Amino acid sequence: MIKIDLITGFLGSGKTTFIKKYVKYHLDRGEKICILENDYGAVNVDMVLVGELLGEKCNIEMVAGGCDYDCHKRRYKTKLISMGMSGYTRVIVEPSGIYDVDEFFDTLYEEPLDNWYEIGNVLSIVDANLPDNMSPDSEYLLTSQIADAGKVIISKSQFADKNRIKKTVDHLNKCLKDFSCNRIFYSEDVLSLKDGLKASGITKSDVVFSKSWEELDDNDMKMLSSCEYKRHDHIKMPVNDNNNYDSIYYMNTGITKNESEIRKMINDIMTDSKAGNVFRIKGFIAGGRSKEDLCDFHEVNATKEEINIKPVDNGKDIFVVIGENMDKNIIDGYVL
Repeated sequence: MIKIDLITGFLGSGKTTFIKKYVKYHLDRGEKICILENDYGAVNVDMVLVGELLGEKCNIEMVAGGCDYDCHKRRYKTKLISMGMSGYTRVIVEPSGIYDVDEFFDTLYEEPLDNWYEIGNVLSIVDANLPDNMSPDSEYLLTSQIADAGKVIISKSQFADKNRIKKTVDHLNKCLKDFSCNRIFYSEDVLSLKDGLKASGITKSDVVFSKSWEELDDNDMKMLSSCEYKRHDHIKMPVNDNNNYDSIYYMNTGITKNESEIRKMINDIMTDSKAGNVFRIKGFIAGGRSKEDLCDFHEVNATKEEINIKPVDNGKDIFVVIGENMDKNIIDGYVL
């Protein structure tokens, strides 16, 4: 049977960067892998971001979005059926950051997928600086992503102090409690790199793991690659076509901006309440070839907490703005 893993995490948690390391670990061990980008949006930016992994032993597929939830689920199942006949030893599903994990399990329990696929690992990545104030929809999706994870990985802990990390773990537990899930995480399990400690060995719950992506070694990856999953019941909320979530895509705009212009644009969008509650901006924006930054594209990965921009020679004129209750006209005014 084909192993199928789910790597999920809320918007901006660092999921795509982790997946690159996770996939490389399995490729180095001779596996034939397909990364399945499963998003509700009409265009998947992450498919571009992980494109460097493409090769003889690694393929990338996408579930086409731009339709309602039921249509999307049918496309997801159809894609898995076709992939089941392609000779892969492992499929790694990377969903949108606004993803209800029940879709993953429910689909794989259906025929004929239950005869072809074996659920492997469910990993959930949570930013150590998780926002304190999240909408009820966001807290439900977060609960869905952590309730069944074999490992919850606290990312970016090197940029957070112990009090901030404790606050994040307390937030996770509050979400679980609010949706009647009996799972509990312990902040003692999150070992901050600031203390010079390594997250290894048995901890109180042996579920929460924390380490910077740069310091992940083969022993860490071996452990994460055998974490499996743990089913926990919780209150289910009805799926309503992603509720108030939306994505605004910009493709082939022809606009060019230098780094300072991009940073100002993102900050303006994130801080303007009229634009809506914007969580994330990611993708590529063409560089202006100015004296300030000579590059073809800027790779952009931004949340409310941090804006990361780096010059790259290869990219596509495509980026996406993700959030709740967004006003496209207001955002267009900053972008175009």
